[in-house]
Amino acid sequence: MLLSDPATRPGTAANSAAAITCVDTHAHVFARNMRMIEGRRYTPDYDATIADYLAMLDNHGFSHGVLVQVSFLGTDNSYLVEALRQEPARLRGIVVVEPTITTEELHALDQVGVVGVRLNLIGLPDPPLANVEWQEHLDRLAKLDWQVEVQAEAQRLPHLLPVLLGAGVRVVVDHFGRPDQALGIDDPGFQYLLTVGKTRQVWVKLSGAYRNGQAARGNHIASFATPALLDEFGAERLLWGSDWPHTCFEHPDATGVVREALDRWISSDADWQTVLVDSPHRLFRFDPGAQAALNKAIQDEPIIPAMPFLREAAPSCDFRAPTGRDALAWKQHSINK
Repeated sequence: MLLSDPATRPGTAANSAAAITCVDTHAHVFARNMRMIEGRRYTPDYDATIADYLAMLDNHGFSHGVLVQVSFLGTDNSYLVEALRQEPARLRGIVVVEPTITTEELHALDQVGVVGVRLNLIGLPDPPLANVEWQEHLDRLAKLDWQVEVQAEAQRLPHLLPVLLGAGVRVVVDHFGRPDQALGIDDPGFQYLLTVGKTRQVWVKLSGAYRNGQAARGNHIASFATPALLDEFGAERLLWGSDWPHTCFEHPDATGVVREALDRWISSDADWQTVLVDSPHRLFRFDPGAQAALNKAIQDEPIIPAMPFLREAAPSCDFRAPTGRDALAWKQHSINK
């Protein structure tokens, strides 16, 4: 049955008690006292704990979540893995690893609910994806049926995606593809992104609109990007993420604001069901069979090898200070402390 009232759609607080699954596909957990990589551009002065995230899910009526490794923790995925151990049926994870990670280490992560790796390339050069080391790494990921999540400016996607698609991995593109704030959907990189919808190997996250432009500009771009993405990808290749705790754009009601924005971007109940429930449920392996296998693996307590720290810093965000007055303006928080 379709839901005609936005207040009763999946993921609304009013519907939190109903048996409707909603997956938040993009969030982060960390604590300020954790060891962080050198050269980072962002240092949090607050904690975003596992308990905090679960409370946020409950408060907003989200039944499942996907945790994405933050860049300032490098390749130390231990806190994220701990969250997956605590909530094996409810959470999945996307980690950051070196291309030299072994098959055994990947399998250990797979057993606790990791389903992919992230390439956060903001402020970093493109990795040499075509070289032997990276090709072997991508082959290992493809054999696990993992995804590669990419955060990069849209103009870089024509150089990155063909190699990833050629390696046979599923690709998830963060934050509407990160179009240039001045060009919006006319960004040639975003226009290229639209062309890969037909491959059926690429998913796009409707998340972090505020990262694509000052104040209201990011939301303005999102309002035009969403219908274009729906046309070329279909709802079954789109995902929604809260981007909690909204690093660099912290605001007391940030999650509620971004959640309500989806009401404006997508009006079809069928598309809502697909974006919030069906698509992420399959992509992130939240189906009952996968949950049963995962729960057994958790009970067997596999040992997670220590991951080396990534010494070259990857910025967690690139803050663009808002200008003017806007109801959706965000607060800059703890940059380069």
